[in-house]
Amino acid sequence: MSETRFESRTVIVTGAGSGIGRATAVRLAAEGARVVAVDLVRDRLRQVEAELGDRVVAVDGDLVDQLTIDRVIAAAEGQVDGLANIAGIMDGFEPTAEIHDDTWDRVLSVNLTAMMRLTRAVLPIMLARGKGAIVNVGSEAGLRGSAAGTPYTVSKHAVNGFTTSTAFFYTPKGVRCNAVAPGPVATNIEAPFRSEWAQQRLGPIMQVALPPVAQPEALAAAITWLLSDDASDVSGAVLPVDGGWAAI
Repeated sequence: MSETRFESRTVIVTGAGSGIGRATAVRLAAEGARVVAVDLVRDRLRQVEAELGDRVVAVDGDLVDQLTIDRVIAAAEGQVDGLANIAGIMDGFEPTAEIHDDTWDRVLSVNLTAMMRLTRAVLPIMLARGKGAIVNVGSEAGLRGSAAGTPYTVSKHAVNGFTTSTAFFYTPKGVRCNAVAPGPVATNIEAPFRSEWAQQRLGPIMQVALPPVAQPEALAAAITWLLSDDASDVSGAVLPVDGGWAAI
């Protein structure tokens, strides 16, 4: 950790009120960044503000709503050096035949469409300055079909495609885009089994294959590295940060 690695830089962090997002916001602020912290729950952001003081600008709202994205961009005040797309939700481990339309729509909206819209909004700012770094939080479920329900699995596979396509188009213009793929992490995201068949199929696999639950700070370290100049030659990568799960 360096207290000056992100000095004079502004980084947007979504999902910053808890879990990986909060750990990333804290880590970036400790390394000198001005953090635009975004979360759906205002009370969580108040706690982050109390901890980080003038290092943080808080924006509460649902990123599915374009008005929230507009407020985030306004809070950045014309400078965005980094973007950490961390906000996300789980499904209920529903297999394809049991998907409810509202679950599908919400999971894809939060995990993919909101990420696209915020990335689309910051790219002109980064491109005008000729530099920037974007990190998207995917999942081990984006690398296999046996880690979640179908809606979440689809959303995280799509995050990988969004990451590599964005990297292809904009790395030559100075904007890098990468993703991390976490395994189990200690967060407040709810993931109840709402399918008996999914429990039968996934339960035995998870009992055998799941690595220990990681702390959010482990993911924050990887995200911070990818946002930093230390990863200046890394773009288009999907980095498993999963305790070795991807190797099984």
